[in-house]
Amino acid sequence: MLHKEVAHGEKIEYKLIAILCDTAMSLCLIAEDSDMQTAKEPQAGNTRDATASPGSDSFATEPPKTLGATLLKLGPGMIIAGSIVGSGELIATTKAGAEAGFWLLWLIIIGCVIKVSTQIEFGRHAITWGQTPLKALNGLPGPRVRVNWLLWYWLIMTATVISQQGGIVGGVGQALAITRPITKYGAEYNRVHDELVKARIEQAVARTREAGSEEISKQQQKIDLLTAQIEWMPESGDACLWAALLAVVTAVLLYFGRYRLIQVVATVLVSIFTLVTIMTLIMLQAKPEWAIRGHELARGLSFRLPPAGAALAANPVATALAAFGIIGVGAAELIMYPYWCLEKGYAKFTGPRDGTAQWTRRARGWLRVLHIDAWLSMVLYTFATAAFYLLGAAVLWRAALNPAKGEMIRTLSQMYVPVFGAWAQPVFLCGAFAVLYSTFFVAAAGNAHMVADALGLFGLTDGSEATRLKWVRRISAIWPLLAAVVYILVRRPTAMVLASGTAQAIMLPMLGAAALYFRYRRSDRNLRPGRLWDGMLWLSLAGFAIIAGWSLVSMVWR
Repeated sequence: MLHKEVAHGEKIEYKLIAILCDTAMSLCLIAEDSDMQTAKEPQAGNTRDATASPGSDSFATEPPKTLGATLLKLGPGMIIAGSIVGSGELIATTKAGAEAGFWLLWLIIIGCVIKVSTQIEFGRHAITWGQTPLKALNGLPGPRVRVNWLLWYWLIMTATVISQQGGIVGGVGQALAITRPITKYGAEYNRVHDELVKARIEQAVARTREAGSEEISKQQQKIDLLTAQIEWMPESGDACLWAALLAVVTAVLLYFGRYRLIQVVATVLVSIFTLVTIMTLIMLQAKPEWAIRGHELARGLSFRLPPAGAALAANPVATALAAFGIIGVGAAELIMYPYWCLEKGYAKFTGPRDGTAQWTRRARGWLRVLHIDAWLSMVLYTFATAAFYLLGAAVLWRAALNPAKGEMIRTLSQMYVPVFGAWAQPVFLCGAFAVLYSTFFVAAAGNAHMVADALGLFGLTDGSEATRLKWVRRISAIWPLLAAVVYILVRRPTAMVLASGTAQAIMLPMLGAAALYFRYRRSDRNLRPGRLWDGMLWLSLAGFAIIAGWSLVSMVWR
């Protein structure tokens, strides 16, 4: 019976992969027919070129002068924040807390704050020159094989980002498989695993109450029995079915441009879920067995590493370093952020760089908007990141629960049990769906801009703006399908997310050095920042170098 179930699961995997590939081919054919039809249509003589330079005089706009008007012009930072809460905060940060306890809170906070100066410097370069970040990186000095060597590493990192996106859509699939199992076996699989997780939580609570050894021993026997039963149960394929369905829906929505509505709804849901998490952390203080104590917070801010034997994993520092690469603004988001600034129109509103006093005034004004956008979003996602980490340490670490493999979402939901009780799983699953799907959706759109830009730089397209926009649409549709295929083949969402985190951590010092080059060699003399800002950029580079070196060492010795 077991062999039949496994064989049946493998057949489902092959069918799902075939369906996803067929969907990708169909969307590509639709795109090709659409492009041919567009090419045949006559163009009106007086129609303004839709691909006009972002620095065109006709778009120059004075920056907002009041706080209210400035807030209306924000957006790129919030889009980035909405795209990082799912993988970095909900998965990687919480896992770091589950493995290291409170010890690494300081590293998580630094990981959020230290990247903002580099993020803003990339945005400054985009506003000054109206140039995409990949084109800017391609213009840096250094070895070249058709393109700058940095772009070759970016290509490697992007391959791991696809894996990360596969982990995210897999997490969404897990959430839906737990809420709405598709098969009878999936429902039974859920029942047994829910009982195991519940037993572990009850045992952890009994230990905090200093219950008798007989009670704890009975709970341990139940845990051992359920664990032995689970070892003979193959993983349910329901998560793969849901992941494939979501990937197809996302591909269609992105291809046909239903982006604005989905992003608004997802941003609202992400904000609500993050607020629920922060409130859960506050309400946890009313539970003596789960409350966070002052000495635990002090330990988390002591700039020390976990002592040997104080964590669930053999190398919790490696997990935290991988999380460092993607929490807050990861390497991929540092490159992605200027694309959203260009989409928002900051460079277009500034106008072409002509050296006039009017241009300098506009540039300074829009840079001020960019600064507020970046710093405000940093404050928001830093609070969210710290809340997720502390919740993971307070509940999962104490209960000896480590989110991994097919149990990632089910284990993460236990963070909310002390406060919400029986409602914990529904509350978490709704929030996890909103957070993870928002990340998946926005990241697919953002990475499509970068990959489409890279096609021109690598010489695979003519590099024109019109061609880039066509490929943005195509890649937006193909990206979620490819991510789902990777998840179906690997099925280890936590490891997939952390692998991308490590690759992004290694790229951080490259981007830090690039930001310094932009500052000293490519900045307009009228827009140059002061020495304090220069110090922040150098400090960021030093931190990036330490993290990247440590990540490489952890990879070798893991």
